Amino acid sequence: MSDTRPRRRLMSPLTRRILLINLAAPISLVLAFFYLDQFRLSLIDSRLTALRYEASLIAGALGESAISPSELAPALEPELARQLLRRMSAQSSARARLFDSEGEMIADSRSLLAAGRGVITRQLPPPNIDTPWEKVLIGIYDRINALFMTRLHLPKYVELPFTHANDYSEARSALAGDATEQLRDLASGRIMLSVAVPVQGLRKVVGALMMNVDSAEIDARVREERLGVLKIFAAVLGFTVLASLYLAGAIVRPIHRLAEAAERIRAAKGRIAHLSIPDFSRRQDEIGDLSSVLRAMTAALSQRLDAIERFAADVSHEIKNPLTSLRSAMETFRRTEKPELRERLLQVMQDDVRRMDRLITDISGASRLDAELARIEAAPIDIAEMLRSVVSTYIDRTKGDMPKIELKVIEPGPYMAPGFEGRLGQVARNLIDNAISFSPPGGVISVAVRRDPRHVVFSVTDQGPGIPEENRESIFERFYSERPSSEAFGLHSGLGLSIARQIVQSLGGQIYADNRDDGQTGARFTVRLPL
Repeated sequence: MSDTRPRRRLMSPLTRRILLINLAAPISLVLAFFYLDQFRLSLIDSRLTALRYEASLIAGALGESAISPSELAPALEPELARQLLRRMSAQSSARARLFDSEGEMIADSRSLLAAGRGVITRQLPPPNIDTPWEKVLIGIYDRINALFMTRLHLPKYVELPFTHANDYSEARSALAGDATEQLRDLASGRIMLSVAVPVQGLRKVVGALMMNVDSAEIDARVREERLGVLKIFAAVLGFTVLASLYLAGAIVRPIHRLAEAAERIRAAKGRIAHLSIPDFSRRQDEIGDLSSVLRAMTAALSQRLDAIERFAADVSHEIKNPLTSLRSAMETFRRTEKPELRERLLQVMQDDVRRMDRLITDISGASRLDAELARIEAAPIDIAEMLRSVVSTYIDRTKGDMPKIELKVIEPGPYMAPGFEGRLGQVARNLIDNAISFSPPGGVISVAVRRDPRHVVFSVTDQGPGIPEENRESIFERFYSERPSSEAFGLHSGLGLSIARQIVQSLGGQIYADNRDDGQTGARFTVRLPL
């Protein structure tokens, strides 16, 4: 047989599912943020627009101020153009290169600024990382960015020692009169942004100005923004994990405790009344409902087991009595020679055998009753028609001074109630048989059926001695039998009323006994079934 005990795990499968479900949304959001890369592309587009505007301003100034005075063949004055370019590009982070109409480079802002200022180049210190937490975030960022960064498939940027306009497509286009943009891939993973615009003098293209800048500033800004998002994500992730673990604990631990308690009850060898299911009914949720149902189920199971034990004890006791009497009669029969005594002993043995047969038959029927009531489903039946059918069988058998049986239907039917027709007929027959045994010769047994707002009610009333007040509940106990003195011993097992109550209660109804309240003696058994 397979082991059904709940296994102990470091983390339960339910906890893992809760964590995965709760973490899926924020993780997907961050991955989508890196994958789409829209912020970086928008910054590149904005930088290209600004670079083109800056190049147009410088090209316009060169076209106005650095052109030779000849109207027939205007051309750039190299020295004047260099001075003007150095002044105008001093405050710009972009590199500017100026080409004449033949494509020869006549000025480069990088060399102009170095010559004019005597710039000293030195290694800058690495960026200061304040905390190990930021180092972790930057490491995570670099790995995610490498995986999900948008690939633009750009041509490689190559720095040539002797630059000519023909080396760059945008510069060639500018010499042809068209302002052009171009993106190139740097070896470091950054992008080189390049813009080339024509320099015009007297409406003639006299040169081309190309300005380019790498994406280091853009990447730094994107990185800063994304690190901010990652910090927020880390906080949200930590909160989500803690909330998920709390939620998992609030669900998993009670379920695990319920499973362990159920396993203890399953594995119990003896009584289970001392074993209890944890009470979570104060939670007011599904786990609380589950706890309440399991506790009620355990209580019902304990009551059922106790009932089975009592039933077995009662059966043993009831069968032991006729067996003892039978054994005593047989021993006496063996020792006596008197014919009249042997005849009486034979009669006793026959009575004991009949009593045992009656007991075994009724016990077998009572044992099958539980299984049958659990297996079959109740169906609507007309209680008045059922009683009419039962009463008619007794009327057909009435003879001599036997009690008469009358059926009273208080108002027109139908009297529909859920039930099992055969078993409810058994209830009616048990009550009528009980009334017949207590009714005087020639008496009247009244079977009445009526309705109230929620129930169909039928009763069986006799004219017997009635029921003592203290016995109104005990008469429904198994094997309880208080018969008239005129009735032969052993004809009843004491299970009839107990079986009747069991059937009625399985249908959600009630059965109870009292005495007549119309001034006459007699008992009345009433059955109430829900409509």
